[in-house]
Amino acid sequence: MDHRKPLLPTSSDDAPNPRTRKDLVLMICGLFLLSSLVAFGGYRASNAPHADVSSPASNDEQPSPTSVPSPKWYPVSRGVSSGVSEKSSSMFFAVKDGASEAFPWDNSMLSWQRTAFHFQPEKNWMNDPNGPMYYKGWYHFFYQYNPNGAVWGDIVWGHAVSRDMIHWLHLPLAMVADQWYDMQGVWTGSATILPNGEIIMLYTGSTNESVQVQNLAYPADPSDPLLVDWIKYPGNPVLVPPPGIGAKDFRDPTTAWLTSEGKWRITIGSKLNKTGIALVYDTEDFKSYELKEGLLRAVDGTGMWECVDFFPVSKKNENGLDTSVNGDEVKHVMKVSLDDDRHDYYAIGTYDEKSVLFTPDDAKNDVGVGLRYDYGIFYASKTFYDQNKERRLLWGWIGESDSEYADVAKGWASVQSIPRTVELDRKTGSNLLQWPVAEVESLRLRSDEFKNLKAKPGSVVSIDIETATQLDIVAEFEIDKETLEKTPESNEEYTCGNSGGSKQRGALGPFGLLVLADEGLFEYTPQYFYVIKGSNGNLKTSFCADQSRSSQANDVRKQIVGSAVPVLKDEKFSLRILVDHSIVESFAQGGRTVVTSRVYPTKAIYGAARLFLFNNATEATVTASLNVWQMNSAFIRPFHPDQKN
Repeated sequence: MDHRKPLLPTSSDDAPNPRTRKDLVLMICGLFLLSSLVAFGGYRASNAPHADVSSPASNDEQPSPTSVPSPKWYPVSRGVSSGVSEKSSSMFFAVKDGASEAFPWDNSMLSWQRTAFHFQPEKNWMNDPNGPMYYKGWYHFFYQYNPNGAVWGDIVWGHAVSRDMIHWLHLPLAMVADQWYDMQGVWTGSATILPNGEIIMLYTGSTNESVQVQNLAYPADPSDPLLVDWIKYPGNPVLVPPPGIGAKDFRDPTTAWLTSEGKWRITIGSKLNKTGIALVYDTEDFKSYELKEGLLRAVDGTGMWECVDFFPVSKKNENGLDTSVNGDEVKHVMKVSLDDDRHDYYAIGTYDEKSVLFTPDDAKNDVGVGLRYDYGIFYASKTFYDQNKERRLLWGWIGESDSEYADVAKGWASVQSIPRTVELDRKTGSNLLQWPVAEVESLRLRSDEFKNLKAKPGSVVSIDIETATQLDIVAEFEIDKETLEKTPESNEEYTCGNSGGSKQRGALGPFGLLVLADEGLFEYTPQYFYVIKGSNGNLKTSFCADQSRSSQANDVRKQIVGSAVPVLKDEKFSLRILVDHSIVESFAQGGRTVVTSRVYPTKAIYGAARLFLFNNATEATVTASLNVWQMNSAFIRPFHPDQKN
C-alpha cells in the first residue's frame, strides 16, 4: 500500500528523517566518516587475492557476506599509451594524497552487481561493440574483449549470436592478435553485407610497433550461419595512416555504403592537432583504396574522433534504412566518440556525395559539440541496419564507474546496452528517438499498475511492488494546471550537473522516481524532470539522473547528469526505465533524451531494493501513472552444437 516517506534531503549532507534517535546517531556518524574519505578509483591491487564471486540462486536470495580484501590502491592508466581512449575507471577520479583504502565490498554486494538481461561475457573485460549484423537467421555481436583479465589489455574479438538479441550464445573468439599488423590488439571494426550476401569485415589493428592500420577479414565458411571461423586477408593491412596523420590517430572504419558510381565508401576517425576529422576512402574491392580530397566533417577543438558512424534516417516513417540509401526523403546522422571526454555525439544533417561533405542542419549542434546519444555512461557505440525487421539498431558500451580493484575482485567489467531502435523524431525534426528493442518485453513477468498517484510538494510515495532489482517501468506525470497558470515566468537556467540535482527545489520540480532505493532512503538514485516556466510562458524541461546518494561506497563515481528534453504541447512528461541490477537505462519523452547510469548500492540490493515516486517541487502537485513489470533473466551462456537450430 502507498504511504508517505520523508522529504528528500535538502543538501547532500542531510540524511532522511530517521525513525529512531539511534538511527539518527548512526547515520550522522556514518555520513561524517564518508565525507572524510576521498572518493576516487582506478586501483592497482598488487598480489591481492581475487574474490570468488558467484551469482546468487535468485535475486531475493542474498549470499552470506564474505569480505573482499581491501588493499591500498593507486591510480593506473590503461590504453592511452597504446593510442586509444582511457579504458580504465581511473580516469573518473582525482588522486589526492597518494593511496587510500578501498571500500570493503563483500561477495554479496559484488555478486548483486552482475546484470540479468544485459549482454556481457561470462567473465573478464569488454569494451566497444564491433561488427553487429543479422545473417542467416542469427544476430551476430562481436566485441572488444580481454580473455586474460577484468582490465583493458590483450584485446581480441569476442563473438556471440542470438535469435532475438536478448538470449545469447557465446561462441569461440572470432579474431585474435596473431599477426604483425594486429599484434598489439584487434581493435574496433564494422561489417558490410554486400548485395550478393558476401560479408566484409574491416577492423583496426595495432601493429607490433603500435601503428594503427586497417585490415580486412571475411568468413571462412559463408554457408555457416554462426560464422564461427574467420580469415584475415593475406595482403593486410589494406590501409595505413596517410601523410600528416599520426601513427596512433587512425582507427575504427565504418560500415561501407555504395556511391552512385558503384564504389564503396568508408570513413575513418582521426585528428589534426585538436581538430577532430573524418577521412573518406573509396574502394571497389575492399583491398585497394582511394583517399578522397577533403573531409566528411571537421570540427575544431573536439580532439580525436573514434568509432565514427554514418547512416541515413527516413523523414517519412519509422523504418530504418540500409546504409547506402540517399535522396530527398532522407536525413543523415553523423556520430563520433570523443577521445577527450568519452561521450558519443551526433548531428543530423545533409550529405553531399559529390562533395564528400556532411553539413549539419544546426551549426550549434555540430558533430562533437551538441547532441549526445546518451548523457550518462555510453560510449564507442555502433549502429547497423537490421534487414530482418527493417530497423536501425544501436549498441553502446556501458563501462564501469567503480574502482578497478572492485572489477578485478568480481572478475568482470562492463556491459552492453539493451539494443535500441534509432529513428528521426519527425515531430521535432531536430533529434533522434532511441527506444529499447521490442524483444526485451518478452522478459516481462508480473505487472503492477498504479493510476493517478498524487504526490504533493515535498513528498515521497512508496510504490508497493516486489523487489526492485529487475524492472521495466513505464510512467507518465502531469503537473496540476492551476499551479502552472499561477507560477510566474522565470529566466532561471537549469543544468543537471551544476544545479544541485534532485535536492534543488523549484516551483515545478524536480519530480520523478527513486530507483534502487532502500527502505530508509539512505541510498537512492533519482530519475527526474525539472521544469521551468520560461519568460515567454513556455515550459523548459530537463531530464536528469542523480547518483549523488546512490551508494554509501567511497570508491564509485556519483555524478548528476542529463540534458534538456523537448516536451511538446499537449504531451505528458513520459519516462521508461530499465533497471537491471547495477545498470539503469532511462528514456525520457519517447527517447528524445536518454541517460544510462551505473549504480553500486550497498544497502538497496536483493530484496531490500525499493521503488518510490517523489516530488520535490515547492508548489506543484504531480499526478503519476505507472506500469511496473518484474523482469525475467535472459539466457546468456556458451554455445553447444545441438543449439544450432
